[in-house]
This record gives sequence, C-alpha cells and structure tokens, in this order.
Amino acid sequence: MEALATLSPHSSARALAREVLISGPISRGDLAVRLGLSVASLTRLSKPLLDAGVLRESEEPGTAAVGRPVRPLEVSPDAHRFVGIKLSGDSAAAVATDLTCTVIGSSERALAGHGVDEVLDAIMAAVADLGPLDQFSGIGVSIGGKVGGGTAVLRAPFLGWREVPFADLLEQRTGLPVVVENDVVALTIAEQWFGAGRGETDFAVLTVGAGVGYGLVINDTVIAPPDAGLGLVGHYPIDPLGPRCRQGHRGCASAILTIPAIRSHFAAATGGELPYADILALAADGHAVAGGLVREAGLALGVLVSAVANLTMVDLVVLSGEGMDVAELASATLEDTVREHRDPEASPLRLSRRPSDFAQWARGAAAVAIQRTILGTVR
Repeated sequence: MEALATLSPHSSARALAREVLISGPISRGDLAVRLGLSVASLTRLSKPLLDAGVLRESEEPGTAAVGRPVRPLEVSPDAHRFVGIKLSGDSAAAVATDLTCTVIGSSERALAGHGVDEVLDAIMAAVADLGPLDQFSGIGVSIGGKVGGGTAVLRAPFLGWREVPFADLLEQRTGLPVVVENDVVALTIAEQWFGAGRGETDFAVLTVGAGVGYGLVINDTVIAPPDAGLGLVGHYPIDPLGPRCRQGHRGCASAILTIPAIRSHFAAATGGELPYADILALAADGHAVAGGLVREAGLALGVLVSAVANLTMVDLVVLSGEGMDVAELASATLEDTVREHRDPEASPLRLSRRPSDFAQWARGAAAVAIQRTILGTVR
C-alpha cells in the first residue's frame, strides 16, 4: 500500500481509490464527473495506483458515448489482504479478507482470561491460523465498548478494561498497522462500503445480540460521536409496563430484544434454560411461551425501527446481529408495527436483513482497516 501511504488524507488520489472501491467497475469519464476532475487529471492520479496494483482495468470493456470501447477501472481484490478481529468476552473471532472485504479465511480462539496480554495472545493465535503476518496489510479490531481515535479502548465492560492503548500494543506484537473501532460502528462502515448501504447516502443499522446497537450514515458519512460505543439505543423505551433491563430501565429495547433477555424470560416462565436458537425453534413449532416472546420481540423491533426511521428520516434500515433471526420469525408483527408507527405518506421503508453469523462482526473490523488504508484516516 506504499502508493497510498505517502498521500495526504485529503489527496484526490485517495478519493479516487475510494470511489472505485465502492462503485467500480467504473469508467474514467464517470469517475471524472463524480470527483469533479478533468479526465487528464484523473489519468494522472490513477497511474500510480494502477502501477502499484491497487487498481486495474476491468476485463469487461464498457462503451464510451461515441461507441469506442473503454476499460473501466476496478480494484484488484487480491492485491492486499487484511485481518478483522471481533473481541467478545469469550473469544477473538478473526477473518482474513481481500481488498473488497470478501472473507477468504476465518478462525476463532478462546480467551484464557480478560487480561490484556491474554487477549493479545488469543489474537496472535487466531491471526496465525489465517497465515503468515507478512501477507497482510493491516489489522482491524472491533469491540463492544467505547473507543478513542482508532487506537485506545476507553471502556469495554465485558473485559473490565478502561484506557487501554490496544492498537499500539497489538502493533508491537505484529508489526502491522492496527485500528480499533466500536463493533457497531465497524459493522456500519462495512455496510456502507461493501454491503446493503453501498451507493446509499443515508441509512441506519440496527443490531441485536448480547445488546442492541445502532449505526447511522447521513450524507455518506458515518455518524459516530464519542458516545457511539455506549449502546444508548438499548435504553430506548418500548413498553412502560415491560420488564426491567440490567440498568433498571423499565421496558427498554435491551430488556425485550436481546438474546440474554429472551433466554431469561423463557427460563422465568418455564423453569428451564435453553439456548437462544432452541427457543426460536420452539416458537416456530408453535410453543406458547416461546412464541409469545418472539411476538413481543417483533413488536419491540418494529417500534425501534420506526423510531429510528422517523427521527432520522432515512428510508433504509439494515438489520444485523446474531440475535436478528427473530426478525424473520416475527416478520408479520414487525411489518405491521412499522406501518402503525409510520405516516402513510412517508417514503416506503426498506428493511435489509443481513447475515447473522458472528463472522460479520469481524468482517466489519476488516472493513475499518481497509477504510483507513484507503482514506489515510479513521472515518
């Protein structure tokens, strides 16, 4: 990535690389229009990126306005590889991706403990499973908590961490550039560049898993203030008569939607503890208690989706996270609730259901590493 490393974060060449990555294959003419550059300037800026193998001419020719064949530009996926790490309280889940954030390998290592060195050891083992370090151009780490400047973990409750300079510590171990980001922000970046939000200027992301997460893109910019890592949307009130969450809030999203909440309510009602997937299976088979919990979750999700769309005025909400399977089981309740809470003349609301496997979080971390490499900065 030497062709990009020496460039200013405000360089037009970086903007060019980003546009090709997100929108390619794309003709030089269309690129010039989008970036406000002359074709001659665009040719000059693209040459070092082509020479370095970051960009290439597509094998599928396009056609210019006068009918002359042209070679659109696209990224070279295999030119560089990245690692994405998702840290939970139990493990370090890792993926290797190419430059388009396509997963080409995965690994997961259990944490021996929550000490910083123990977590670093698990990450190093997971990365070693993916291949030698010298084949990678950078590492992204996503974590459920508050981060600062792409380098420090300011607060990670499930690890008991505060003020840990984690990027520097991992860079010392690997010799590679490392960026740290909140997990929901990272997932939002992945959707913006490589997923359901590609080509969209405005959209929101809602995640359900151990908690409830919320990401937002407005005018093609990820909105990520310092409090983005606090999971504030989980405190959004859904049912004033509902159960309390761990923070004591009555009927908030976290108390109804999360995997721990549904498991806890099922155990309280039946006297038996079951994995989340088993509860959803029972609901699909008509089990009264499980079915009731799924319907309540679908209603809560509908209220939350509507609130996000109404307050931000986006018309695309991406649904993700390992607990979002409930959206499919309760799809009718979800859709009815959204209609109930939306103005009938509002733009139709699009819901995009994304994969719920845990590797998606690690892929989000890789997307952040790719983004910093292309842009030269975090976000």
